[in-house]
Amino acid sequence: MARWCYRHRLVVLLLWVGALFGVGFAGSTAGTDYANVFSLPNTDSKSAYDLMEKAFPESSGDTDTIVWKADEGSVRDESVRSRIEPALNEIAGMDGVGEVTSPYAGAGGAAQISENGRIAYAQVTFTEQANAVPKELVEDVVDTAQDAERDGLQVELGGQAITRVQEAAQGTSELVGVLAAAIVLFLAFGAFFAMLLPIVVAVVALGIGMMGTGLLSHVTNVPDVAPLLGSLIGLGVGIDYALFIVTRHRRGILRGMKPEEAAVKALNTSGRAVLFAGGTVVIALAGMLVMNLRFLDGVVIATSLTVVLGVLAAVTLLPALLGLLGMRVLSRRQRRRLAAAGPEPENVSGLAARWSAYVERRPRSIAAVALLVMVGLSIPVLSIRLGTSDQGNHQESTTTRQAYDLLAEGFGPGFNGPLQVVVNGEATTGLVSRIESTEGVAEVAALPPANGISVIQVVPTTSPQDAETDRLIDRLRDDVIPAADVEAHVGGVTAVSKDFASVTADRLPYFIAAIITLGFLLLMVAFRSLVVPLTAAVMNLVAAAASFGVLVAVFQWGWGTELLGVGKEGPIAAFLPVIMLSLLFGLSMDYQVFLVSRMHEEWVHTKDNARAVRVGLAETSRVINCAALIMMCVFSAFILSGELEAAMAGIGLAGAVALDAFILRTALVPAAMHLLGNSNWWLPAGLEKRLPHLAVEPREEPEEAAVEGGGASVIHGFIRTADGEPVDGAAVTLLSKGGRQLDRVTSLADGSYILSVPAPGAYLLATTATSYGSRARHVVVEDGPLVYDVELAEGEVDAVN
Repeated sequence: MARWCYRHRLVVLLLWVGALFGVGFAGSTAGTDYANVFSLPNTDSKSAYDLMEKAFPESSGDTDTIVWKADEGSVRDESVRSRIEPALNEIAGMDGVGEVTSPYAGAGGAAQISENGRIAYAQVTFTEQANAVPKELVEDVVDTAQDAERDGLQVELGGQAITRVQEAAQGTSELVGVLAAAIVLFLAFGAFFAMLLPIVVAVVALGIGMMGTGLLSHVTNVPDVAPLLGSLIGLGVGIDYALFIVTRHRRGILRGMKPEEAAVKALNTSGRAVLFAGGTVVIALAGMLVMNLRFLDGVVIATSLTVVLGVLAAVTLLPALLGLLGMRVLSRRQRRRLAAAGPEPENVSGLAARWSAYVERRPRSIAAVALLVMVGLSIPVLSIRLGTSDQGNHQESTTTRQAYDLLAEGFGPGFNGPLQVVVNGEATTGLVSRIESTEGVAEVAALPPANGISVIQVVPTTSPQDAETDRLIDRLRDDVIPAADVEAHVGGVTAVSKDFASVTADRLPYFIAAIITLGFLLLMVAFRSLVVPLTAAVMNLVAAAASFGVLVAVFQWGWGTELLGVGKEGPIAAFLPVIMLSLLFGLSMDYQVFLVSRMHEEWVHTKDNARAVRVGLAETSRVINCAALIMMCVFSAFILSGELEAAMAGIGLAGAVALDAFILRTALVPAAMHLLGNSNWWLPAGLEKRLPHLAVEPREEPEEAAVEGGGASVIHGFIRTADGEPVDGAAVTLLSKGGRQLDRVTSLADGSYILSVPAPGAYLLATTATSYGSRARHVVVEDGPLVYDVELAEGEVDAVN
């Protein structure tokens, strides 16, 4: 496939460009229809919602609030009324506004003025829900209301429709992330075109993915946060996957391969790993469906679509672009050096090689320090509290946050999140009086029955996100309502948020168990080992705990929220653990696959664990760290999105990637594998026979197999020291050039060995003995037996490559 895309590059480019413009045109024409659907079956708040729909079947539009405060005097003063009333009348006459409830209209309006007379509010009800209200109408409402301000009179607005018009411009965070990634790529490659390749591939895939998500929102429920999360993961993954392939392609050219062969080799090695890693990310994201929460279904669609397109672009569009560039994928200096000095040697040197050797010398101390850091960062997760962010978490400069604070100041903190006790029948005076006397209740108002349903409005003494409000809901459900002997349910936005968090927390262990088990099975099949996937599962849990610890410290404890410009501290969004764990699992699998696949390749060839871990870390740590740095740039840029949930996901994932790449994969995992030794690659013989073979690495090339028509033969000889002494008990292994083990024996007391050879051809002979290191050599067997003696030197460490 890589060769076809390389040779038919113009066709591939036209197909991708056509798809981009076609989906883009369809998406811009159709628009979007995002909807936040919190379907929580078998919860008390859902029962309350169903009764409310029965009581008030007519659909009402979004209700927003205009709040004003007089620094001196009262809001009833003529100087205030003369400015506010005309503005309210003008807003009421706007096309698309259904009703304006003013505190100056009749005796009922007195409840909309605070006790001290300094703060009042009016409610604006639109004819449509928040997502459908035209942005121009909302902007006119905001401008008209705030035009009434003067010195000593503050006017602010709150509500879902108002929130939409103050969001940051879409695309800002993506643009900043792309620019930061471009800088990292240029520093890594030193070539402009090489830097551009991953960016182009990721942006094309992301553009189609985002437009496709918008189109899918018309046929299924996609929440408005899904495109942000989709672009966050799609952009990071798309750039990283292309980075791995371009790095392998450039290395092939520098080592003397022609551009086409280098591209084919890169796709047949790193491209396979990208397919495997991308598949695991999508499976992990699909694991969110285990939660059975409709809100997450749209998130799965958006994120999975961008990842799938990122993988497809990396394995089809990228080789076409490599074909266009040819040798220009290298910098001018590299091309001149290649022409003058010839291909580069294959040995790994530099900082990565020195660090890898250091880890091999001191695995215990490195593992201890890395584990201490991760455990320390995990401590805050013990106090995690799930909930839902609201306008009280917005930045202080926003009008929604100012309106929220003014309402809390004038009418109490619980006014921003009232509860509804919904009674199937008539509300008894006993129930109302019991609610009034309940600890944590500030105000109670029983509304007239409608269609046989009674609604009691309950204002808590604490804010919607306060833990005391959650306890009040529990008291109403567990004690107050049962004692009144009526059928009633507690609803409202705050109750829905609490139930959503409770359901999520209850189902989270099953979700974690599902994705950890899945990861274990995939890695076991890929690397033919029980210990490697078990280590990866433990590391994933450690990385998740540490990243959530960072999240709690920043967003729940408030360590730097205002400094970062992400608003006020509060509970962690209830859906975030599920989404983050899916993404973390996928990304951790990516890095684990790229790291361990190289170690596994070396282990298959040499059966030397220390060498396999050392070479694998030395050859992959640089590209993994570069990929992680790009991910961190992309994720961190989502602080600029204006969405608190996206900022939470961005900071949480950036921290998780940093910890995963720079501490786990660079230090803790290799140190643990050095300590575990050959047991890393242990797999029971019975299980080995039953497991399917999953080729993360390329299959053997036909020319590496035995020569057709040849018969079986043998290799025999002696294993001796440099002094000619026989080496007893040395492990002698015959492998194909592709790394498949063909025969394995142990040398006898006189050092002799004999290996069975299936047919004439080229093979790899690996010899390992305690205290003598290892040695591997290529041998060629012709028609007859081959005599081959091996000399081992004491303390020798042989570099196979």
